[in-house]
Amino acid sequence: MSLIDRIKRGENAAILEFYRSFSPRILIYLERRVPKEIAQEILNDVFLDALDEIPLLKHEQNVMGWLYRIARNKTIDYYRKRKLKSVLFSQIPYLEFAAKEMTQPEFVLEKEKVREKIEGVMSRISTKYAMILRMHYEDGMRVKEIALELNMTPKATESLLFRARMKFIEEYDISSN
Repeated sequence: MSLIDRIKRGENAAILEFYRSFSPRILIYLERRVPKEIAQEILNDVFLDALDEIPLLKHEQNVMGWLYRIARNKTIDYYRKRKLKSVLFSQIPYLEFAAKEMTQPEFVLEKEKVREKIEGVMSRISTKYAMILRMHYEDGMRVKEIALELNMTPKATESLLFRARMKFIEEYDISSN
């Protein structure tokens, strides 16, 4: 019986063997593409996604290629999120200063205006986008927790969260003009 079949049957030893067999090469691949401290985190995500997708795997011949593809997609996601963060921070260059200043009494009104603007944007985007943004940013839920709550795969949840962020930024920019 193949390793993949054993994993599909739920053998914990097979999962460990799968990880030990393939993770060193995937880690090397990742360390060449992202900072080393990020590579291990992405490696874990690669194998979590792989284990989620194994029941759908049809051709077992090229498991390594399949894992490399997942790692490549995770690497792209990492840089996409990193770029998004840099765009957000470039839009708000004095974020730390403003956050400190907004606790001052004279900035309470300004803070309320920003909150109203955010709420206005949230009311203009789709309910699903607003919900996932609130779950992630207000409730502090991780993607995997949101996925369980919404009965979605983690990958679909990440994609939905990304689209929600993009729509929020677009609407926020429109309301700023």
